[in-house]
Amino acid sequence: MTTGKNGITYAEAGVDIDAGNDLVERIKPAAKRTRRPGVMSGLGGFGALFDLKGAGYDDPILVAATDGVGTKLRIAIDTGAVDGVGVDLVAMCVNDLVCQGAEPLFFLDYFATGKLETDTAARIIEGIANGCAASGCALIGGETAEMPGMYPPGDFDLAGFSVGAMERGAALPAGVQQGDVLLGLASDGVHSNGYSLVRRLVEISDLDWDADCPWADGTLGAALLTPTRLYVKPALAAVKTGGVHALAHITGGGLTENLPRVLPSALGARIDLDSWTLPGVFDWMAQVGDMTQSELLKTFNCGIGMIAVVQADQADDLAAMLADLGETVYRIGTVTDTPGVVYDGTLR
Repeated sequence: MTTGKNGITYAEAGVDIDAGNDLVERIKPAAKRTRRPGVMSGLGGFGALFDLKGAGYDDPILVAATDGVGTKLRIAIDTGAVDGVGVDLVAMCVNDLVCQGAEPLFFLDYFATGKLETDTAARIIEGIANGCAASGCALIGGETAEMPGMYPPGDFDLAGFSVGAMERGAALPAGVQQGDVLLGLASDGVHSNGYSLVRRLVEISDLDWDADCPWADGTLGAALLTPTRLYVKPALAAVKTGGVHALAHITGGGLTENLPRVLPSALGARIDLDSWTLPGVFDWMAQVGDMTQSELLKTFNCGIGMIAVVQADQADDLAAMLADLGETVYRIGTVTDTPGVVYDGTLR
């Protein structure tokens, strides 16, 4: 070995391994809070182990989902209010899993940034852990990627991956038929889709993120960062009760595109738009952008974040049960024998 040279280090190239190690130690308690039956190993290994029999399954089918938060992250980055986007990340994955009839079992995240800021990263991952805990889903691993030159200072990106399970033969949708009732579960706002348009509408309005929110208390940025609602536990309870033929997570594409995904090709739906009140955020965006009703319905959830397609003679009981579990439930329509979605009434 030669001497007298000035050896370059990984830190000088922009990657701080010690900061990454500090982050892992800080988030271990958050991950530990999400532990559930079936988890066999914690953070720190090359891979995470999960025992399906330990989780109570006899003949399981695995279901996997992956997603991100989209350009909602831009608002979180610009305002510094990053605590809720981890919940968004979890919700976008686990709400999809339950639509297949699966119970979310475990979650892994991917956090990428140009320079790791430990406090910001920890707040995000602690939000992920909160979303997992509320969904009965274990945070068993993830990846923190520090990539100098790939992201502007302060920017980051998130992706999530969740695996769930169900017993063989329990998959949804199943048994959807003409006359089934559509129960709409209220959303908590825009959730995590359509934010490229949301941000454009905010530009048109000439408001800043710290401006007073036009439709609610607090700032505009805080209102638009309201986390995606987690429907996992109420939805699974309804499925277990019986009478649920399908679940549709209302994400990108709105009601117009997502409900048909769970209906047989020969069937459609009729939705009464007068059966719920359009939340203020959507009314404000419609006015700012002079948006048509059809554009709203195929872009945003418009106040309905999940639809349960249920057997008609069990609709009242299921609606009452979901309400007891904390959901705001609307009877918004029925399944018809004509393909496509038909809307009656007016969003207001």
